[in-house]
Amino acid sequence: METPTTATTTHLQIPQASSTDSSGTVTPISQHSAVLPSEAAVSTHEYPASLQSKEAQSLSATLAAPPTSSKAALSRPDDHSLAFNKFILYENRLRFYVVASNTSDSRHRIIKIDRTSQDELTVVEDEAIYSGKQMSEMLKMLEDGNKGCGGLGRARVFFGVAGFIKFTAGWYMILISKRSVVALLGGHYVYHCESTDIMPVAFNHKIDKPAEEQRLMNIFKQVDMTKNFYFSYTYDLTSTLQHNLTRSGLAPCRQWSMNDRFAWNHHLLTTAFDEASMPSAKSHWLVPLMHGHVDQAKLTVLGRVVFVTLIARRSRHHAGARYLKRGANDEGNVANEVETEQIVSETLTTPFYFPAPKDGADGKQNRRPSPNYTSYVQYRGSIPIYWTQEVTSMVPKPPIEIPVMDPFYTAAARHFDDLFKRYGCPIMILNLIKKREPVPRESKLLEEYTQCVRYLNQFLPPENKMIYRAWDMARAYKEKTQDVISYLEDSAEESIQMTGFFHTGPEPFSHYLLNEDDADEYPWRGTMSVQNGICRTNCVDCLDRTNAAQFVFGKRALGHQLYALGVVDTPNLAFDSDAVNMLTEMYHDHGDSLALQYTGSALVNRVETYRRMPHWNSHSRDIIENLRRFYANSLLDADKQTAINLFLGVPAEKTSTRTPPQRGNYQKWFKDEHLRIAYPLDDCEQALLHYVNTRGDYWIEYYRPLLFTSLGKHFAFSMNSTLKLPGCVRIMPFVELA
Repeated sequence: METPTTATTTHLQIPQASSTDSSGTVTPISQHSAVLPSEAAVSTHEYPASLQSKEAQSLSATLAAPPTSSKAALSRPDDHSLAFNKFILYENRLRFYVVASNTSDSRHRIIKIDRTSQDELTVVEDEAIYSGKQMSEMLKMLEDGNKGCGGLGRARVFFGVAGFIKFTAGWYMILISKRSVVALLGGHYVYHCESTDIMPVAFNHKIDKPAEEQRLMNIFKQVDMTKNFYFSYTYDLTSTLQHNLTRSGLAPCRQWSMNDRFAWNHHLLTTAFDEASMPSAKSHWLVPLMHGHVDQAKLTVLGRVVFVTLIARRSRHHAGARYLKRGANDEGNVANEVETEQIVSETLTTPFYFPAPKDGADGKQNRRPSPNYTSYVQYRGSIPIYWTQEVTSMVPKPPIEIPVMDPFYTAAARHFDDLFKRYGCPIMILNLIKKREPVPRESKLLEEYTQCVRYLNQFLPPENKMIYRAWDMARAYKEKTQDVISYLEDSAEESIQMTGFFHTGPEPFSHYLLNEDDADEYPWRGTMSVQNGICRTNCVDCLDRTNAAQFVFGKRALGHQLYALGVVDTPNLAFDSDAVNMLTEMYHDHGDSLALQYTGSALVNRVETYRRMPHWNSHSRDIIENLRRFYANSLLDADKQTAINLFLGVPAEKTSTRTPPQRGNYQKWFKDEHLRIAYPLDDCEQALLHYVNTRGDYWIEYYRPLLFTSLGKHFAFSMNSTLKLPGCVRIMPFVELA
């Protein structure tokens, strides 16, 4: 974990990183960075002293002067190679100054936030990039120019601005004050937000209604930003690995630079600015926060190291507590919507690329994509029809009501059209709710959902029809009529064969040699692989049964991913092996995190339950979790929902000015461009090649040649591993335990 340090302004040097920095993120200048004068170049020989003083005084005056226009904000150049991941705040009575620094403290930028106005937020971004010496001179001049209002004050280190919030009067700035590294992808670090601070922007923060202001502040703080909020400075955590690496080759409707659906602080980043003055979504000082779960561990196989990364992204649309957010809303957004991505990569090289042969006459060193990255994406979300559960009565399982009968399933149509846009075709629907019950409850939804898919499917072209699988998983487990895990594995294999998975390179050539005699039955893939389509899994809560099913899908995908990397000889992995046991624990943590966010308690039924291998204390643990869930849903969910709505900027129903969405066509409920191939193979290959040659600079955070450190402090070394599992050390983690 990183804790910010404090520095005084007596020497006006940029404070150095704390010695307890665990991120391992100091870097030299990227070879693709903008050409800037080095510290040695800023000399009296290159720049006369008079010119230096004149330029610095001019810029100092610009930053120290009051703003000339309200809400002025400048966009920054789109430089992917220069990233800032450490920030220093200086403050006086009139303004904040924020100095953004890269990891090696060799490049800096500065912004100014006005503190004289309470009603408007005014931010001025300086476009220039400074060296360390230039920034020291700038801070010295700003200190001299601000003596009348208190100088620059005490320097305070933080790690990004999470946004701005306004209650009854005046703006507050939310700062990330602590962070810890949780994952490493292609040399890009993923951080967990450990602590935040809320600071009033205006120096004289006058509150007319202090009691109401404090009440809203307390409600806002109920969304704990120190649990399950993640961010990265150099990697788009809101999008999948496949989308990030192939974005430039996609259709315009899919070329988003950041998927704000999964940026939970989107309201905090945008509400303070109007359209003309809003900073870029990629602005170096604004940090999008993803809510969900991130976990990473490594397999060690005869000296080969494989990273397994699990990323769960929770949608900010129709988000909230269990019984208060059910089904779909008018826009087609569903409750408890989570995108789960499983990334498996072999770390022969850190970045997303390998060096390529020097083919050009100029002898320039080009790059080729690393064939060692794979990804598989799954989806969970509530049943996309209008349904609710009343929580007025103190019963553990309130009855399910379908208050609106829409014969044209407008909300579901919008929902599935959006899935086609984001993931492409085909869409497989795995519906795990109960079919037969003594008192109809879940079965009401089964009939309505089945009729919904049947109605929507009749208008789709034959090759784009959704594949619907309804299976009573709870009954199959209780009656012991089916092997639950075997059925799910068959469904997983069917889905993976239909959608494929993302792989940045061809299959190992050894597969071709092994199957040369059976080339017709086992064709060798000589190109990269992309995933087109998604498997959408649901039960009633999208928690226990859904998580068990997604684990089986993930286990099956892990076998295919390891086989594509050449680590195993067959995609069939044994259940009781170290590799699958590690994945099981990762999906348990994944399910517990999502369940706590939605219901206030951990999972009740785990994978071992459906494998009929429950732990000796599982029954008592299930009772405790059910009681926790009942208590949270009955007594705490109303306050929790209010806090989430305030955090996300969801207006109250009485004050909402949103117009209802325009009714779509009853038969042509989809857009033709959404049914086209989402990730065309040829375009994605070109886009991947373009990415690794222009944006694959892993050393921005990862490479620290000038830092003396130990392996024990390096995240990749101390990561959870199969070598650290209890018991004897096994060099073959895919062998079933006796």
